[in-house]
Amino acid sequence: MRILLVEDDRMIGQAVQDGLTQQSLAVDWFTDGSEALYAPHSVSYDCILLDLGLPGMDGLSLLSAWRREKISAPVIILTARDGLNDKVGGLDRGADDYIVKPFALSELMARIRAVLRRAHGTTATAGVNELTNGEVTLDIVTHEAQVKAPDGSMRRVELTGREFALLQALLQRPGAVLSRETLEERIYSYDDDIESNALEYIIHTLRKKVGTQVVKNVRGVGWKVAKAVN
Repeated sequence: MRILLVEDDRMIGQAVQDGLTQQSLAVDWFTDGSEALYAPHSVSYDCILLDLGLPGMDGLSLLSAWRREKISAPVIILTARDGLNDKVGGLDRGADDYIVKPFALSELMARIRAVLRRAHGTTATAGVNELTNGEVTLDIVTHEAQVKAPDGSMRRVELTGREFALLQALLQRPGAVLSRETLEERIYSYDDDIESNALEYIIHTLRKKVGTQVVKNVRGVGWKVAKAVN
């Protein structure tokens, strides 16, 4: 997943970016509201984490502008303002959730998962933290991966953070062919120095672990995983 973080407090911003990166999320971090205004127009973000008291352009103005411009990514407000009017104002402007500083990374991750479930229309409690197409299963909380063996049992495989993020991107759209550019957008942030063959290497090591039948190459187009079998 790729996250947009708009936070001007350097200590908080660095802690959030580091914590989310350790969870295999790509994070683009802006400290100025006016500089963040057009970011969601160039990148499709899974979730936006937005502070309210920002230089350049305040958080509520940013949120209003994004919603007017049909930016539909879920927005979680991160702020020290805990007054009822502040919460109501943020939600009325189009925020999906509101978390008061200070907060634990585990709570933030749970809030991100919750808004993504709502955005994707998932309301059931069973399996909401898993992605699967029947051949491979990812637990997005524990970061465990399992692949179906020939005898039908599930075998556990160890994935690096990049491998997990890439497989997660594919499993979010089973059956769809994702191009190199799309996959790079999903697993890298603006600040990452991407070598020319980095993605191919990640896919190579991933396919060695889960099997070439799980992650399939569509020559000249990209890569995909099979659709789920009902």
